[in-house]
Amino acid sequence: MRFLIVTATEAEVARLNPGMRGGREVDVLVTGVGMVATAVRTTRALLQTRYDLALNLGVCGSFDRTLTPGTVVHVVSDEMPELGAEDGESFLALWELGLFGADDAPLANGRLVNDAPPENRALARLPAVRGITVNTVHGNPRTIDAITARVDPQVESMEGAAFMYACLVHGLPFAQVRAVSNLVERRNRAAWKLQEAIENLHRAALDIIDQL
Repeated sequence: MRFLIVTATEAEVARLNPGMRGGREVDVLVTGVGMVATAVRTTRALLQTRYDLALNLGVCGSFDRTLTPGTVVHVVSDEMPELGAEDGESFLALWELGLFGADDAPLANGRLVNDAPPENRALARLPAVRGITVNTVHGNPRTIDAITARVDPQVESMEGAAFMYACLVHGLPFAQVRAVSNLVERRNRAAWKLQEAIENLHRAALDIIDQL
């Protein structure tokens, strides 16, 4: 079995070295931050090499106060809520503009959904959550309230939907696994638990890999 770990930064996979682990060949791809970098570099990797599975690892912010910093989650659906147009105080998604159907592949009702994640006991133990992927992480009470009212996300990242889009287009089994580093609120780095999140993410990732 050969599988690909995709991450935005080296820090998020510092303990996960490429090579053989338990008879499995592990490649690690560090894409850089953001949707464009993730989409381009993930797609290039999937075109160059045949993989059996892809795993996206990273940190995220949490809108859901029950998902406290340090919690590791499995993002089973994601979307790009900035992709569309403003109309005064309203937002129009691509399908409302007539540019793309809400159920046009790989979307399902406007979202990217992992409806066939790998069968894995370690992965199944993680909370399954709804994510959003953004270019600008939220840190303003007004925009936090607006995005919560519009799509009700539980977590946000800057890469997850791009990874899921690439895997769905290529028909590759995948999972997006993230650790909460902070609550989504006005920027407050003193309250972040980035190191704890990364350590918990590493443990969860190794458990998932060992049980494949």
